[in-house]
Formats: sequence, structure tokens, C-alpha cells
Amino acid sequence: MAVLLTAAGAFVYWRVEYALDRDLDSELATATGTLRPLVAADGSVDDRQAADATGVAWQVLRPDGSVVASGVNAPAVPLVTPGDLAAAGDGSVTVDTGRFLPAAKAPFRARVTTLQPDDTALVVAIRRDHRDEALRELLLQLLVAGFGALVVAGVVGERLAHAALAPVERYRRRASDIAAGRSGLRLEVPEDRDDEVTRLGHTLNRMLDTLENALERERRFVNDASHELRTPLTLLTSRIQLARRRSRSVEEHEAVLAELEVDVTRLAALAEHLLTLSSHEQARPAGAAATTDLAATARHGVEHRLLAGVDALGDVLVEAAPGPVVVPLTGMDAERLLGNLLDNARVHGKPPVRVRVRATDDWVVLEVADAGAGMPAELLGNATGRFARAADARSRPGSGLGLALVDDIVRGAGGELRLCHAGVHHPAVPALDGPCDHSSAMTVSVVLPRVP
Repeated sequence: MAVLLTAAGAFVYWRVEYALDRDLDSELATATGTLRPLVAADGSVDDRQAADATGVAWQVLRPDGSVVASGVNAPAVPLVTPGDLAAAGDGSVTVDTGRFLPAAKAPFRARVTTLQPDDTALVVAIRRDHRDEALRELLLQLLVAGFGALVVAGVVGERLAHAALAPVERYRRRASDIAAGRSGLRLEVPEDRDDEVTRLGHTLNRMLDTLENALERERRFVNDASHELRTPLTLLTSRIQLARRRSRSVEEHEAVLAELEVDVTRLAALAEHLLTLSSHEQARPAGAAATTDLAATARHGVEHRLLAGVDALGDVLVEAAPGPVVVPLTGMDAERLLGNLLDNARVHGKPPVRVRVRATDDWVVLEVADAGAGMPAELLGNATGRFARAADARSRPGSGLGLALVDDIVRGAGGELRLCHAGVHHPAVPALDGPCDHSSAMTVSVVLPRVP
């Protein structure tokens, strides 16, 4: 602001000075035009009355600065210096005499014109008192007004900056509360504004959501792992302690090792499921726009499992829509989704197992149905939770994480997982089109958006 006000004041001062000097120069030019014909070759003035009628002080000077003639209250000493005379050359020059600050007693603005052929000079001068007084008054007013404007601008600017940065201070206080351990807090961002600060607030809130989700996933993983791994580890410890209480034969040791192998296998499967589910949740924000043909994945996946002889899957019927049926899933996620559904049907259901892929213009539905006993109606709403298992299913292999992983994959692709058994459906009111087929005892349907 100081630089701006100084520049503005200098411009105003220069324009006023230019206007005042132009008026004086106009008078000097007029007087010079009147006096020049009156000066004789020897420097004398023939008609002094006509010369004095111009109303301005005048002098005729020799090249050495001595005064030949003068009039109208011109001082006895030369109005200009020999240097000014030399500066005029063969033409004319305008010079100011007397100090501006502090004020001189007799300031003049003079026009020096060289006369031929003897190089005498005609000096015409006008007092600058009024001009200098006006400029000094203007300078004083500019200094006072500029200082006042600077003070006002500084105060207003400080207030405006404080008001503009007030949201940042609120963000800082709220961030301090969040850093202190308070969860669920978000920055207070006005909804009716759209500027740099509010956009920063929205970005920070999204960042906090991402961090909180990551922390929640880690916390949930640790809780799930500590809860679910405690039992098999306790069983392993108990079996080892029992085996060491007395001497055993080779056959008895082999039986104990077989029991330990079962427990270790279940423990490894549980850890694998937990790591798979956690890694999939962490990878979801990357949001790669991958697609795959779900119909081809279903056909190839079932054929591969049958050829590999995966636990005698039994009769599996595959009905896939003709042509490519593309969904927003990676090939690995599609295979993982199908594999978990087939594993559930194998472990908890009965053959025949039917895999069906049907499509509309907007949606693709993957159904895996079996002829097993299904699950109780009260469990349908919680079946996709982690470690959710029916009482009679706890004696069978599995960890209760399969449907949780399937639901996570489906929701990440913008789809919906539906469970139907004995006329009971979850969700009761589907959010997406395409009702699930519940002709079998248990049907799990995956509804995904179709990619053109």
C-alpha cells in the first residue's frame, strides 16, 4: 500500500506540476516573442516602454553573463548562470532559479534565448512564488492524505485478512481436536460458499474420511484377528499340552498330529481370509476402471474347479447369457467372487448347484443356488457380516468371511448382494432392478451394473 500510494501521489504531483509549468512557459513564450524584436544588435532595447508592457522581468546578457539591459523589476545580477547561457546554444532553454525546498526569496522560471549575430542572450523570467506555494501545499496534502490512507488501508487490510483466515483458524482448532484423539469430527465448511478456503475444507474432510476408514479397517482387522485366532490357538496349545502329559505310541502321536494338522489348516485358512478381505478393502480406493466378462468367468471358473476336483463339488449346472456380459470388476475379483459363492454352496448346501448369469440392458445378475437347507430367516440380514455363521454351521469348515468378502467386492463395483431362502429375501426391498430367483432352497444373487 505504501508503494501504491507513493506512486499515485507522485503521478498526481507530476501532472499538477506539468500543468502549472505549461502555463508559465506559455507566458514566457509570449513575452519572448514580444521582446525579441525590440533588442538591437548591440543588446540595447529601443522601446523600453513596450518591453516593460509585457509585465515580466527581462534581461539582455553578454556571453560572459554581464547585464547589458534589464527591466520590470529584474535584479541587477544575472538571472541565470553562464552554464545556462551555454546550454541555450543557438536556440532557447527554460530553467528554474531559486530553491523549491526550503523556499527561496526570489524564485524565477526563466527562458533563455540566444540572439544573433553577437551571441547576446535574452532572458525572460516570471516569479514562481504562487506555483511553488501551490506545489508545496499539494505535497503536504498528499503526504497527510497518503499517511492517513495507509493507516486506514492497513487497519482494513488486517481486518479483512483476519476475517478471510478465520475459517483457517477454525480448521486448525478442529484439526487440533482431531489430533487429540476425538473421532467423528469434521471441519465446519459453509455450504453456501465456493472459494479456495471452502474447497480446502472439503478436501481435508475427504482426507479425514479416508484416514478414518483406513484406521477403522485396521482396527476391525486387529479385533477380528485377535478374536477369531484366540480359539484355534488355544485349542492348539491345549492339544499339545495334553499330548505331552504321558508317553504315547507312534500311532497315538500320528493321531495327535492329524488333529493338529486340522487345526493348523483351519487357522491358516482363517488368516488367509482375513488378509484377503483386508487387502481388498485397502485396494478399493485405487478405483481402477477394469472390466471383465462375467459369463465367461462363470463358465471357465466352474470348468476349472471340476477338472481340478475341488472337494467333489457335485452336479453343477451353468447357464450363461450368450455373448459377452461385461461388468466393472477385475478378473481376479470376479474369480474370487464366484469361488466364494461356490465354496459356500459346497460346504453348507447340497447338490445340484446351479450357476446362472442373466443380463438386461442395464444390469447383470449372477445367481448361485443349491438344494441345501439354507439359513434361518433371522440370519439373512446379518449373513454378510464378518464371522456370521449359523449354530449348525460352526461344526463345518469355514470362517464366516466368504459372504463378507463377496459383499465388499459387489458394493465396491456399485452392485448389490441378495440372499433368498424359502420366500424370505434380504434386502426386502431391492435397491437395484432384477428380483432374485428363489426356486431353489437357497439362492445368492449378485446384481452388478452392466458395462456397454
